[in-house]
Amino acid sequence: MRRLVGFALALGLAAPAAMAETEIKFTLDWKFEAPAAPFFIAQDKGYFEAEGLSVTIDSGAGSRESIPRVATGAYDMGFGDVNALIKLMDDQPDLKVKAVMMAYERPPFAVIGRKSQGVTEDPKSLEGKTLGAPPPDAAFGQWPAFVEVAGLDTSGMTIESVGFPVREPMLAQGQVDAIFGFSFSSVINLKAQGVDPDDISLILMGEHGLDLYGNVVMVNTDFAEANPEAVKGFLRALTKGFLDTIADPAASVPHVLERNAVLDEATEIDRITMAVEGSIATPAVKANGFGGVDMDKLAKSIDHLKVSMGVSDTPPAPERIFDASYLPPLEERMIK
Repeated sequence: MRRLVGFALALGLAAPAAMAETEIKFTLDWKFEAPAAPFFIAQDKGYFEAEGLSVTIDSGAGSRESIPRVATGAYDMGFGDVNALIKLMDDQPDLKVKAVMMAYERPPFAVIGRKSQGVTEDPKSLEGKTLGAPPPDAAFGQWPAFVEVAGLDTSGMTIESVGFPVREPMLAQGQVDAIFGFSFSSVINLKAQGVDPDDISLILMGEHGLDLYGNVVMVNTDFAEANPEAVKGFLRALTKGFLDTIADPAASVPHVLERNAVLDEATEIDRITMAVEGSIATPAVKANGFGGVDMDKLAKSIDHLKVSMGVSDTPPAPERIFDASYLPPLEERMIK
């Protein structure tokens, strides 16, 4: 094939455009909802195409579940929770995946309750309550560390295993007092269930001592080694998608609505606005640029993971977890 392309170029003929494209299979962490907008913007506005990429984007089943998809090579790249990634890398040192772009500088890990059921924004109000927890939920995964930093007495608490689809309905119906989830997912979903916003209490773990990172873009290490320029091109394109979303969250929503017609536009605008303000365009990102990490913060976060996720005393080094070499230059990642 290489000889044929060279022969065509020698004759002054252009090789077909498709031959120049690198295909990338990408898995999201969740359904096609507003937080996925940056990825679809990069696709719809031709940012991926301009980098010579043909990108397929599939939905996910949770921010922890997407990691094995990438590690096994079923997907070339993906979006998932960096804390769950660290745990898997600790358990499997040869895991073929690494993080290459930080999207959620402040994780949306939260416990969401109802004031009418005795849950306030004080973590202590959770004592003696019944909490609904989907086992694969990333916020629930941090519960042991949050209990420690918040100084909670769990002896009177009940943790009830629930599925993602019934999590918010159960809280809306009063079957549990609080739930674990992403702030911009569960709060917005509760409002859509008809719960009075003034009755919703949001306990953000990051505001009560649990200083972690959140979701990252990951790459299969074999794919990255074979296609370094494609990975760099993907991140350049995606950076533009995120910066577009930050600049005008409401304008990003139609890119998702095209792919999930059952969504309510006003609800999704609220969701992406909350995600941008709380997790994506944080003060640290505004000061230091989108996509990178503070290696000291990443290293310190691993101490929390030793409590919450059983990470060993010899965890993977921060440089093994996060590889910044594929990111665009800093000036291309600054929020204007």
